[in-house]
Amino acid sequence: MKSIYLTIALAPLVGAIVAGLFGRKIGRAGAHSVTIAGVAISFLLSLVAFKHIVIDGNPAFNGAVYTWLVSDGLTLEIGFLIDRLTTLMMMVVTFVSLMVHIYTIGYMKDDPGYQRFFAYIALFTFSMLMLVMSNNFLQLFFGWEAVGLVSYLLIGFWFKRETAIYANLKAFLVNRVGDFGFLLGIAAIYMYFNSLDYVEVFAAAQGMSGVTIQLFPGVEWSLLTVIGILLFIGAMGKSAQVPLHVWLPDSMEGPTPISALIHAATMVTAGIFMVARMSPIYELTETALSFILVIGAVTALFMGLLGLVQNDIKRVIAYSTLSQLGYMTVALGASAYAGAIFHLMTHAFYKALLFLAAGSVIIAMHHRQDIREMGGLKKYMPITYWSSMIGTLALIGFPGFSGFFSKDAIIEAVKVSSLPGSGFAYLAVLLGVFVTALYSFRLFFIVFHGKERMDEETRSHLKESPGVVTWPLILLAIPALGIGALTVGPMLFGGYFGESIVVDAAHDTLAKLGEGYTGVMGFILHGMMSLPFWLALAGIGTAWYAYMVNPGFPAQVRERFQTVYRILANNYGIDDFNDRFFAGGSRKVGRLFWKAGDQAAIDGFMVNGTARGIGRLAVVMRYLQSGFLYHYAFAMIIGLLVLITVFVIF
Repeated sequence: MKSIYLTIALAPLVGAIVAGLFGRKIGRAGAHSVTIAGVAISFLLSLVAFKHIVIDGNPAFNGAVYTWLVSDGLTLEIGFLIDRLTTLMMMVVTFVSLMVHIYTIGYMKDDPGYQRFFAYIALFTFSMLMLVMSNNFLQLFFGWEAVGLVSYLLIGFWFKRETAIYANLKAFLVNRVGDFGFLLGIAAIYMYFNSLDYVEVFAAAQGMSGVTIQLFPGVEWSLLTVIGILLFIGAMGKSAQVPLHVWLPDSMEGPTPISALIHAATMVTAGIFMVARMSPIYELTETALSFILVIGAVTALFMGLLGLVQNDIKRVIAYSTLSQLGYMTVALGASAYAGAIFHLMTHAFYKALLFLAAGSVIIAMHHRQDIREMGGLKKYMPITYWSSMIGTLALIGFPGFSGFFSKDAIIEAVKVSSLPGSGFAYLAVLLGVFVTALYSFRLFFIVFHGKERMDEETRSHLKESPGVVTWPLILLAIPALGIGALTVGPMLFGGYFGESIVVDAAHDTLAKLGEGYTGVMGFILHGMMSLPFWLALAGIGTAWYAYMVNPGFPAQVRERFQTVYRILANNYGIDDFNDRFFAGGSRKVGRLFWKAGDQAAIDGFMVNGTARGIGRLAVVMRYLQSGFLYHYAFAMIIGLLVLITVFVIF
């Protein structure tokens, strides 16, 4: 099996190298063929790994593939940990990536960077696989930084656009902030555990639960709390949690396929996966869990509110991703790690579906993305319409759809949690249900129903997207519809994850929910009688009234609550604050160093000052070199008298 695991990771890398280095020789067809083949191989072999580990019940694989360095007792190596958690992530990453690769053939067919794009997305898949398959913190960090690098390349893929360059630089810098905390967390693990291997660190974690350190003189902090928060700061960057969320909406500057890949299966899921993998550490620090819980709750509610005022079709979906990542983070904080990964899985399918459906609309609209220029697309694009319907219902957690099972489980888990902050988190995720339904169906009604608002030329060319675009939509719609019902029992209450996830009995919120679990239909019936279902219906009803029955109502609300609207439209002022305080402050500090350091000290004093000093000395020396013989004779006599005086006195 070791060779199979290695092939899973390397097949997309081979495709990326071939498409990237030899793209001109093999052409467009060759580039997409080799990268799709690489990802398809990874997906099929991931199914084999799933069968071997989960269905056949074989033990997890944990071993080194390559030892890079052994120094002073520290072993740095590339290694794989293939267990139930890993196999699930491998299948999700490779399947969604495969759909995105196929879809890209149609979406990017006229783009001059066709081969380069396929090389990048295949490299993205390889990077994420290396991250989720790692068995040590070194490889985790490699995958962590690799997905960040490739996301930078893909967000700025259309590098001739200033907005794209700004967006990828923003993503890069914001993630550097999170990664600094992440790296400090890994450094603390090595410093106190003397190992970077997962198994060794997790085994020793219990013994470290009483260790304290002083970050500030006289203030004791639990070591595991510090490590947990530092690692989570890294997750805040990758998984776009407040306040390190600001890069994700701007990532829409990249082509739509990469928006789907970033939001559904790669970059943003890395932080959620990492915290779940680190459950043996987090279960020993309630402070870190409460911190995660509150951050996730703030993100789930307040980022969802921003989706209400967006008019770019992709940005609405982007803010829904932020909100759903908040739900996953809340689940992690409530120790419902299985619920977070379950929601990660269901979200991957329906969010990829929604982004690719949005891309299909963008193709039909000749790359216009403003939903105010759309409307009535249902009759022109039936496959895209029904795909979007399934994705939207899954997103809002409508009973029976995949998102319903994972979202309701998270809400109920937070409800029974006793951690500090759980009350606020429960209120936030409840309100988030209404907000999610409202902005989701706002988008759906404006785009596919109502008055046709596009110009006549665009209307005359409206048609359904080609099969290479619509088939991935159909294939993604199937799990978006049914994967939740098929897997909710074993994944949440059946111990699917086994030893991959560790939960302390006092924190086990899912175990409490499992006591009342009576099957899929019982779960659905319970959900239909609970508050989240009625809040979702209220959100749908509000959207229907506001955008179908009384289209002038939103303008009236906007006029009446102008201040609130401006706050939301301005992203709570966070971007302005960052631009003025961090970016502007950095520029001012740089200007200060430039003026005081470069201009005054280096150029003024050292370089030009030296030149001026030599010039002044030369002026003095010029008088000594008069050319008259009696001047030189007089100088010699004076010098001789000085020397005689020195010798006589001393």
